[in-house]
Amino acid sequence: MNICFLDNSGVSFNSKDIYSNKIRGAENVLINLSREFKNLGHDVIIYNNFNGKEKIDDIYWINLKHIDNKKKFDLAITNNDIALLSKVISKKKIAISHSLQPLEKFIRKKQLFPYLNNKPKIVMMSKYHIKNRNFLTKLFGFFIIDWAVDEIFLNYHVDISKKQQNAIFTSNINRNAKILIDIWINYIFKDNKKDKLLITPFNKDLSMYNIFNRNFGTKNDLIEDLSNSRIMLIPGHKAELFCIAAEEAKEMCIPIVTLGIGCLRERVEHMKTGFIANNYSQFAHYTNLLLNDNNLLLEMKKNLYKQKNKKNWSMIAKTFLINAFE
Repeated sequence: MNICFLDNSGVSFNSKDIYSNKIRGAENVLINLSREFKNLGHDVIIYNNFNGKEKIDDIYWINLKHIDNKKKFDLAITNNDIALLSKVISKKKIAISHSLQPLEKFIRKKQLFPYLNNKPKIVMMSKYHIKNRNFLTKLFGFFIIDWAVDEIFLNYHVDISKKQQNAIFTSNINRNAKILIDIWINYIFKDNKKDKLLITPFNKDLSMYNIFNRNFGTKNDLIEDLSNSRIMLIPGHKAELFCIAAEEAKEMCIPIVTLGIGCLRERVEHMKTGFIANNYSQFAHYTNLLLNDNNLLLEMKKNLYKQKNKKNWSMIAKTFLINAFE
């Protein structure tokens, strides 16, 4: 098949950036899916804001300004912007949704008419996403895809007997990091002065509370920080539809404590791979349990280890194509 991806995220990137910190979940999905489609024998072109034209691993990366509107595709996939589907000819059109986008915003962002004209199936990421996305997305069909993480995480050898002590937060700083900081300072630190919390860089010195900025570098730097962390603390956020950060922690066999906001309730099996707290006090209680009880920690690590490598991009790419053409 001839497959094209369309992406207008505003970031100039290609597959060489897969382990950099310049891309986020949407770009990560595009790179991994395109690679697997190519591995399955399909011809793949990616139109995005990459400056120039380059063939990388037999996949063309071309700037959106140079779309060939006469070329015919079997499958066109847009990464969030449905209007881009009007620029290509394709037998089947798919839109990956990376936001809840209420109806007012859907119209304001000029998505309504392209949606009605192109009639794409919508790819969603969680039950939370389906429940909260506007009703129009169900008109022409939709399906859920449970994304994987990068190979660098899948291939990492985890020693579950290692006794780390740090807690870590690796999501975007705007994804309720302030809630976590509040919980740490007012509920955890006052009774626990020995443990540290590493967070995505925050523009305030919080070292007096044992809160330190993590090394926000490459994926290798992230793995280094995760490998030295005991638990992941991530409250969740209403805009969190899948949460790659949580999946990366799980693949590294790191238990998660969350408030379950957004999709986080779906990412954690309560009392098996982490804890879902109902309030700040309970969040702190669960955090202290995992920071201080090595037997409980090991039990959860063993549960996570059983799930390691259960999802990979090859499986997801095949599932994606089956759902796209059903």
